Amino acid sequence: MKGKENILTRQEAQLLLEKKGQTEILTYFDTLTAQQQEKFLSQIADVDWETVELAGVQKSIPLGTLEPLGAVTVEEIMKRKEEFTSEGLTAIKSNKVAALLLAGGMGTRLGLDKPKGELNVGLTRELYIFECLMNNLMDVTNMAGTSIPLYIMTSEKNDEETRRFFEEKNYFGYPREDVKFFVQEMAAAVDYQGRLLLEEKGRLATSPNGNGGWFSSLAKAGLLDDLHDRGVEWINIFAVDNVLQRIVDPTFIGATILSGSESGSKVIRKVEPREKMGVLCKEDGKPSIVEYYEMTEEMATAVDEKGDLLYAFGVILNYIFRVDKLEEIVAKKLPAHIVEKKIPYLNEAGQLVKPEKENGYKFETLVVDMIRMMDNTLPYEVAREKEFAPIKNLHGVDSLDTARELLQENGVKL
Repeated sequence: MKGKENILTRQEAQLLLEKKGQTEILTYFDTLTAQQQEKFLSQIADVDWETVELAGVQKSIPLGTLEPLGAVTVEEIMKRKEEFTSEGLTAIKSNKVAALLLAGGMGTRLGLDKPKGELNVGLTRELYIFECLMNNLMDVTNMAGTSIPLYIMTSEKNDEETRRFFEEKNYFGYPREDVKFFVQEMAAAVDYQGRLLLEEKGRLATSPNGNGGWFSSLAKAGLLDDLHDRGVEWINIFAVDNVLQRIVDPTFIGATILSGSESGSKVIRKVEPREKMGVLCKEDGKPSIVEYYEMTEEMATAVDEKGDLLYAFGVILNYIFRVDKLEEIVAKKLPAHIVEKKIPYLNEAGQLVKPEKENGYKFETLVVDMIRMMDNTLPYEVAREKEFAPIKNLHGVDSLDTARELLQENGVKL
């Protein structure tokens, strides 16, 4: 699948928008430069009308029948660690595994007007989130004696700065030919009546298409050819904000391959029933992830005969997927999740309005749905204190403060 850009002519756009009853978005078209017109027409061509027309019709995807799902525990993994690690290293050395970093977020909540990965977590020296992750990856490349392809998904807001930062830091010592950047696709936002909005006179109001959009964005960027050319069969997806996680962990990869599963999901034990994390379980007999706010009190607190939580394992956004299964799933199309948001827009007078309350919908796809669309997954438990140090806030729970403590406990000099 090669990357491609959809282009419409002015006349084709007019006809399409007439059919959809949305011609008002062309109000300022003739005032735009030729370059602005071309970009705007490309945006219109990319509108997913099937999804847009869900506005006001479907607000949530109903859950099926849920059942608990156990995990391969830390104790069980330790007993077979040598076997799992050997299998994983064989796959890595055979160039069958790649890594993909979800790095589209900005550090706004952390007081940083830059990509989140540029946050300095050091105390006596500079040590950036991106650097922590690259160090974790290089632990494995050094062990395997080979480089691993790394794909980095940025966003429209932070792509240029992220690339500049990696250049400035000389890719933290990683082979630059094995690092590929691509930009996450954007999805059109609409008002409550399902009408497209303008954020500028030649630009639709859009938002990133959710963390499940990484594979379609990778394909649109033309990077599936790169995956295939390299012979990659497995891809490890991980989020930018967890500085302690092991990336392309050979033990995790080996365990997943030997289990015969199509995917693997790193999980940790919840510290309390209502901990704010997605829970791995079964839904209608297949693997699924249910968000904490979707769980009833009865489900969240249910225990087994030993008094342990039945829905015990939370996901940490570190998954491994078989590439061929991903291609099948994306061909079927991931479900769109509809989220009410405050969406800045141009009013009839052409003035930018920044609403104080929700005024429309954004559409997102989620990685959890990739798990739901797999026939199976291997729930793989990791020790929270060794692999879970997310930075979502400056202080308090899951913060820069707690991440620094955990990094130091794990021997990282700050």
